[in-house]
Amino acid sequence: MSQADVVVFRRWRDSGDLIALFPELPADLYGDYCDAYEHVGQHGGADYHSVVKHTKPCSAEASANLAAELRTIGYVLRPIRWASRTHHDARRRIAVDLRKAV
Repeated sequence: MSQADVVVFRRWRDSGDLIALFPELPADLYGDYCDAYEHVGQHGGADYHSVVKHTKPCSAEASANLAAELRTIGYVLRPIRWASRTHHDARRRIAVDLRKAV
């Protein structure tokens, strides 16, 4: 069984588009940014707290299409409403391991 990817689905206040934030997956070698995914633009890095500030929570029903898209590219999703300090600390630990491997 694969380890589940923790994901937080949010909706941009201005456009209404959805974004998936992966608070445990680093987008940089220091873990300052988390991985993110949108229908348009797809993968990228995101400042979790800034995105949360500029978005609103998204229901499971509203995020179903984006979740399905993520599953088709291999993600095993574990949706949560908010990322805790534990999630952010995990991202930073993974980034440390990545730096050691480079």
